[in-house]
Amino acid sequence: MNEGVDRDEMEKYLALTLDINRFRDYCPNGLQVQGRDRIRRLVTGVTASLALLEQAVEAGADAVLVHHGYFWRGEDGRVVGQKHGRLKVLLANDINLFAYHLPLDMHEQMGNNAQLARQLGLLPASRFGEDGIGWLGQPADDAIRTVGQLADKIAAVLGREPLVIGDRAAPLGPVGWCTGAAQGYLGDAAAAGAGTYLSGEISEPTVHLARESGIAYLACGHHATERYGVQALGQHLADVFGMEHRFIDIPNPV
Repeated sequence: MNEGVDRDEMEKYLALTLDINRFRDYCPNGLQVQGRDRIRRLVTGVTASLALLEQAVEAGADAVLVHHGYFWRGEDGRVVGQKHGRLKVLLANDINLFAYHLPLDMHEQMGNNAQLARQLGLLPASRFGEDGIGWLGQPADDAIRTVGQLADKIAAVLGREPLVIGDRAAPLGPVGWCTGAAQGYLGDAAAAGAGTYLSGEISEPTVHLARESGIAYLACGHHATERYGVQALGQHLADVFGMEHRFIDIPNPV
């Protein structure tokens, strides 16, 4: 019988594994909402949306682990509206909520950047940006030589066409990547020698910077690029603690 793991034991393990005290983050990393003491069924997802929580209840989850949790710096602290609806589901069903933001982005094996590289067949060689958050490398497949060929690979793997700023026929050069809302690291990627840079989101200034710096930019989707780290972490916990794990993907076009 699956006896699960003590909640506090799992939180301590995650804190050490992800080295959470290293980061100055925009939200608390770790247990954000307390639920039952023992965890037998774990559900993972990208964002702790109401849709994810409702499916976690149906799945009989004791805990939900996400990349995007709650209590972001500067947000309204009142428990009303959307926040009330989400917390009500967790508290009424005695479900724990764990969230890990920058620590999950940057973990060398289970992090979002590491797992996206694995999915896309990118071989990391170095880091750039604050705390080395961005990765730089090249495709393992020598046949992927142009921006367009990499864009086609991304579309096939992620199930969505990336927005390409630049010439699809241009040679790749070194490839930089950082998942999610990391368009702001485009300048750091260019300074590190990248010829192509990919992240999740894009903003209006990103287009001009890419054009003026001569670097190709691929916007691949915030959600789409950050589906893999939390899955790897959830499966790791299942292997270590003998619990059940299920990843639930709530589609998001952004």
